[in-house]
Amino acid sequence: MAYDLINVDCFSWMAERKENSITSIVTDPPYGVKEYTEKEIEKKRNGKGGIWRMPPAFDGHLRKSLPRFSVINDDPKERKNVYDFFSKWATLAFRILVPGGHVFIASTPLLSDILSLAMRNGGFERRGEIIRTVSTLRGGDRPKGAEIEFAETSVIPKGMWEPWGLYRKPLSERTVAKNLRRWKAGALRRENSDLPFCDLIQSTKTPSIERDISPHPSLKPQKFMRKIVYASLPLGNGIILDPFSGGGSTLAAAIHFGYDCIGLEKDEQFFIMSQNAIPKLASLYPNLFTQTENISVSARQRKVSRDFSLIETLF
Repeated sequence: MAYDLINVDCFSWMAERKENSITSIVTDPPYGVKEYTEKEIEKKRNGKGGIWRMPPAFDGHLRKSLPRFSVINDDPKERKNVYDFFSKWATLAFRILVPGGHVFIASTPLLSDILSLAMRNGGFERRGEIIRTVSTLRGGDRPKGAEIEFAETSVIPKGMWEPWGLYRKPLSERTVAKNLRRWKAGALRRENSDLPFCDLIQSTKTPSIERDISPHPSLKPQKFMRKIVYASLPLGNGIILDPFSGGGSTLAAAIHFGYDCIGLEKDEQFFIMSQNAIPKLASLYPNLFTQTENISVSARQRKVSRDFSLIETLF
């Protein structure tokens, strides 16, 4: 197992990366593009807000800030910026992924349609959407300034889920089986031979023990990340890339399974923070995986050769 964490803008790095050299991409990008610009991050760090909404303290506890995606959703210019950003990104991702390589990419219900259009136009096949169930602070509010008058209404549904787009670079071979043999990509890894990878994943907010280790505003929980990272390498080998590595949750999940991985982070403070956080996150919950926690990683690896013989008959 080897991993690299690089302080670099992903666009420049991906443009220089060798073609067909990454097996899968698992990433949580700047949903609205704008919130992670240097200007907006500086406002957040100074407590000034900007696009970052600073929720009031509740019951004596400070709540973490959240980006106001409705600002982006309501502005045609901002929506075009989102499309242009992901269109450029999709073109670079398509080039460096091996044929059959998957992209797991976090989004938001307000912007996932724009992301999906950019990915499709970039050449990717849409393979579905992973639904992470999690209660958020977004939505559910009554009309501002008329909360009593319209007490029985909500302006927008309260967010109870997070969409992760699932995309695949088209196969180069005639069958999935042949593509797996050549590129080690094209399918999703099962937790075991009896349990297929599913698109609905029960999750929770990121536990405080993880947020204390890596206080990134968009840190995702290891229990969830380990599920999708494990699935992203169908034969258990290859290279995972996280172009927006942030707090390091993707790399930590990959290290937990002994996967080779690369993380790119352009913000120097997040980069320094995650350097220390990644090995600590990876070492948490040594026996944790999913419902099949009693099955060790080595046991799953031994199953691969046996299960592989069934693939050609299924496809």
